Amino acid sequence: MTETALTAALARRNTGRPPVWFMRQAGRYHSHYQGLKRQVDFITLCKDPLWAAETAMGPVHDFNFDAAILFSDLLFPLEVMGMGLRYDPGPKLDFHLQTPADLARLQGGAALAAGLQFQAEAVTLTRRRLRADKGLIGFVGGPFTLYVYAAAGSHENAAAALPGLSNGLYAGFNEKLLDVLAHNMALQARAGAEVVALFDTAAGEIDAETYGQHVVPVLADLLARFRKLDALTPVTYYSRGTGPAHWDQLDGLPFQCLGIDWRHDLCEVLQRYGDRYAIQGNVDPDWLLLPAAELEPRLRAWFAPLQRLSAQQRRGWICGLGHGILQKTPEENVRLFLRLQRELFA
Repeated sequence: MTETALTAALARRNTGRPPVWFMRQAGRYHSHYQGLKRQVDFITLCKDPLWAAETAMGPVHDFNFDAAILFSDLLFPLEVMGMGLRYDPGPKLDFHLQTPADLARLQGGAALAAGLQFQAEAVTLTRRRLRADKGLIGFVGGPFTLYVYAAAGSHENAAAALPGLSNGLYAGFNEKLLDVLAHNMALQARAGAEVVALFDTAAGEIDAETYGQHVVPVLADLLARFRKLDALTPVTYYSRGTGPAHWDQLDGLPFQCLGIDWRHDLCEVLQRYGDRYAIQGNVDPDWLLLPAAELEPRLRAWFAPLQRLSAQQRRGWICGLGHGILQKTPEENVRLFLRLQRELFA
């Protein structure tokens, strides 16, 4: 397999321009996506591998990103576990995990991952359409984030889910989830994903002590199960709203890349953690809503200290945003970002 800039950065040996991709790069801001949505609904875009591959390829063709990411949704494991799933327009589950009776309704086990085969097929089709020098990213939701969705219906409503950390619901949920998730990750990797991202967008809703007690051991369990199925595929872990007090507790877990949000100085993170992980991030997505005349000098100023780092210090940097690209982002600002990044790091 041809090494891409993405895989070289994940291995912390990239000597050229850092690769660029954006979370949610195939999304509502983009005219290509809007055109597809006029033809079919969101579920079809996700579950029909042909449509999913076409959706994933849109921003790569249009903006020349260095990687595509599987077009899907992180909640599909909850659907195969029996929670139902519809979009109206946002995600809605048939019930929430609030009592032992709710937990008893959930199915679990590795065999359920077969219900996610459509993701593997979408990965395969996307890989066939990508140029050899472009990377391909698979993804799943982090266990804690999936639990918060299951218990509260939104990754931003973690407080409503916290009682389950002590009354057995969280532990029982993970007993059923982890094999599903590990096998889902392995399906995507076998299908052609060069890296699998774990998106833990609810992790920053809890303090570092609670994170260390309840999130880290489950991540370790999930990664151990995945590594029994796939010893080599890199794993990226992104947790929104966290910081060093959280990250330092991840030491020893078998993932290769740490994704950080926009609240942190990227140069400091590269210098502190760059010998341990590749680092992905982290421009504030809100910046891309600015008029171009404001955005360009802001980006140039943000890139400047990164330019001053040595190539060795940047060898594991994967350039992007600190979270997903926002719905109202002008396409010309995406082009501006990528043009500047290529100009400054050529």
